[in-house]
Amino acid sequence: MSSHGNSLFLRESGAGGGCLQGLQDSLQQRALRTRLRLQTMTREHVRRFLRRNAFILLTVSAVIIGVSLAFALRPYQLSYRQIKYFSFPGELLMRMLQMLVLPLIVSSLVTGMASLDNKATGRMGMRAAVYYMVTTVIAVFIGILMVTIIHPGKGSKEGLHREGRIETVPTADAFMDLVRNMFPPNLVEACFKQFKTQYSTRVVTRTIVRTDNGSELGASMSPTSSVENETSILENVTRALGTLQEVISFEETVPVPGSANGINALGLVVFSAAFGLVIGGMKHKGRVLRDFFDSLNEAIMRLVGIIIWYAPVGILFLIAGKILEMEDMAVLGGQLGMYTLTVIVGLFLHAGGVLPLIYFLVTHRNPFPFIGGMLQALITAMGTSSSSATLPITFRCLEEGLGVDRRITRFVLPVGATVNMDGTALYEALAAMFIAQVNNYELNLGQITTISITATAASVGAAGIPQAGLVTMVIVLTSVGLPTEDITLIIAVDWFLDRLRTMTNVLGDSIGAAVIEHLSQRELELQEAELTLPSLGKPYKSLMAQEKGASRGRGGNESVM
Repeated sequence: MSSHGNSLFLRESGAGGGCLQGLQDSLQQRALRTRLRLQTMTREHVRRFLRRNAFILLTVSAVIIGVSLAFALRPYQLSYRQIKYFSFPGELLMRMLQMLVLPLIVSSLVTGMASLDNKATGRMGMRAAVYYMVTTVIAVFIGILMVTIIHPGKGSKEGLHREGRIETVPTADAFMDLVRNMFPPNLVEACFKQFKTQYSTRVVTRTIVRTDNGSELGASMSPTSSVENETSILENVTRALGTLQEVISFEETVPVPGSANGINALGLVVFSAAFGLVIGGMKHKGRVLRDFFDSLNEAIMRLVGIIIWYAPVGILFLIAGKILEMEDMAVLGGQLGMYTLTVIVGLFLHAGGVLPLIYFLVTHRNPFPFIGGMLQALITAMGTSSSSATLPITFRCLEEGLGVDRRITRFVLPVGATVNMDGTALYEALAAMFIAQVNNYELNLGQITTISITATAASVGAAGIPQAGLVTMVIVLTSVGLPTEDITLIIAVDWFLDRLRTMTNVLGDSIGAAVIEHLSQRELELQEAELTLPSLGKPYKSLMAQEKGASRGRGGNESVM
């Protein structure tokens, strides 16, 4: 028995030693390969690497230079006008990107939906909806968990700095506006305006009739005899003589139709998706329209290729200008500093843990090279603070850098940039809990659940523009009876946190595109086998495979370098 135990122990120790030896050998081989690569690296290799990664290197350098320049200029206390002049190059970048958003959303969605049959579109749409819902619910849960553990709202709100003012919007009107914007009555107007309920007051006059004894006029009794009938007539006459009429006037707030400046992205997404489905169902009759929108999309992407060279300059001045606009850096301390730290930890857990884990579990690939390929879009999102403005760069990174199928990106990205807001949902739930804490308001399980559901729904209605989350946060606070004016407590740091949650939103959309592409491989391959290009006589599948192989080969060379 003892000899058997000894032999078993020896085998286990030998197996453990073999594993350690194998790991050591693999590390030595990798170190040897790295050393050989460094020894054989020539100036041409370095130049090629710099040329391939020029966008990323320039953008990262722009962020570092922008932050350094801003802190170097803060002691000079520039006026607001001087800061606006200084930020002008960054404003130009925002305007360039926003110029491309409208045609990019319409053309990409129409071509994406038209290139898929109805069955494939339904399946991909269901996968996208499930992905959006799951990631948003997880983000809300992380936000509530972080604010409960760290408890940044401990203490009083008296010492907190207030900034700006918030307009109160009833929850019902906010959600009805969301549905109304899905169906714009005028597509041209939807390109620059969206529906928003306004409120006006009207004077209402009412006449109230009262009697001396407080009874109501007109109360009737059933007659039983002639004597009683005569008595009741005398009582009615007496009551009428003693009647008092009082006229009361009061003001009533009523909702009226209104509008707000900005692209109605949700309405354009709904129309473009429906229009693309109809064109796809028309087969050969819709080929002219399909080719038109395909060419439009290609032209927009070429414009993106030109503008992207200006992006580092714009990002530098955008970030520097925002830091210079901060009047007092001390507001980042104390309770607000703890709140900022809580939001950062929550966003990092979601963007650096949950989203890569979902990517790994679905695709069985390392998520971090994928995230590295999205670095240009993520830094642009940080600079512009707008997922819609970052959309052209996101398309470029996914299609040209990472080789994601264009039919997937054209379908998933415009919808994701409009409705999938993981970072915003996390932020709104966390901010609502923080405001409850600073008011010493104990939330029960039902109220926390209400916050979770409302934050998830409100994030769908948040526009992909800077600081849109502050508007929808009013809905979350109203749902549990928290004071909406306390949103002014967190405006001082929202400009910074808005950039981080925009990065999370963009990363969530990008990983969603890769996940849906992996899950939809069967539908894509079946459709590639059915489609042919008559003008060339070659199967569409082989052309797509060659294009995807070339783009992924470029990505592989970059990772090797």
